[in-house]
Amino acid sequence: MPIRGPLLPALACVALLAPLAGCASTETRTAASTASRTPSPPDAASPEAASPAAGPVDAALAGLDRRERIAQLFVTGVPLDDLARGEAVVREQVGGVFLHGRSSAAPDELAAHTSAWQEAVTGPGLWVAADQEGGLVQTFKGPGFERLPTAVEQGHLPDPELRALGERLGAAMRAAGVNVNLAPVVDVVPAGTEAGNEPIGSVDRQYGSTAAEVATAAAAVADGLAGQDVVPTLKHFPGLGRVQANTDTSADVVDPVTGPDDEQVSAFADALGRSSAEPFVMMSSAVYPRLDPANQAAFSRPVVTGLLREGLGFDGVVISDDLANADAVEGVPPGERAVRFLEAGGTLVLTVDAEPVAEMIDAVAARADEDPAFAALVDDAVRTTLAAKEAAGLLR
Repeated sequence: MPIRGPLLPALACVALLAPLAGCASTETRTAASTASRTPSPPDAASPEAASPAAGPVDAALAGLDRRERIAQLFVTGVPLDDLARGEAVVREQVGGVFLHGRSSAAPDELAAHTSAWQEAVTGPGLWVAADQEGGLVQTFKGPGFERLPTAVEQGHLPDPELRALGERLGAAMRAAGVNVNLAPVVDVVPAGTEAGNEPIGSVDRQYGSTAAEVATAAAAVADGLAGQDVVPTLKHFPGLGRVQANTDTSADVVDPVTGPDDEQVSAFADALGRSSAEPFVMMSSAVYPRLDPANQAAFSRPVVTGLLREGLGFDGVVISDDLANADAVEGVPPGERAVRFLEAGGTLVLTVDAEPVAEMIDAVAARADEDPAFAALVDDAVRTTLAAKEAAGLLR
């Protein structure tokens, strides 16, 4: 499971990083060159032969060319009302697909498509992701998929029942060929503020109103999913519980309160500590001035690397929220979105729309060509996702 480092001393150090972020994106190259994780060699994009003693990750790397390695860092949308589009997406050798929209199909009907995509890829197997939280956020509603209560209702269940719900959910998703659930939500919406919190509280996506309630429930769901070989995703770090607007539909979403020692952050630390799963963590696209006044969380090295990786000790897969269609990122050119997310310490770029992916891959490749420190971060991210794929049985 991802390493959990000592939390409080590290978080105190993270608070010192935020003033430096005022130098903003033009100086992130310098930040990248001082990454605390040991960088891999800068020629990350060039194929290399695997030695006879090479492990599965090295063997997988050896089978990928320069562009294919970078493509492993993208999870690209396929609409459920037009699954035929998945064939073209898979031909690009991306790291995964995201099934978006709503479906009334049964698991075996969906599996006919997902299994065909898995057979079509020539390299590592695909992440196949979807949103299946409960309440209003349920991608799959066909026969064979349990209708899930809202997260508020789930939060009142005893832990064993909630874990069992997660296991049933995971079994149905796995039967459909889905191996990543972009859930559970770990955002803490303070009591009495639910109606004013558009993305979470107003639609009952929160498990409770305290960090302890949320972390306990999220860990139970995560463990249930993982028990059925579905990777859970804790979202949206460092928390959307205090924002008013939704980053999908609004620009300039700001949380002026949350700092490094806030319960929004401690809920993630607690959930990671309680769960035996190896989850992904999804980044928020809001701005947190007390953490980094100059950058959205997904583009912030103080938040992704400083707070999540160093402060919480998380060394697993960090996935973005949608970087294609979300209004929160529309002011940033598509290629720069991918570069800045990886530069911050992210792993997987999620794009609901497949259209900008080629431009994003080109931008990452061009930046890696000119900046060895960034190339090392890309190599690090590729290894991180391939290691997770090895754990998920997706390297062959």
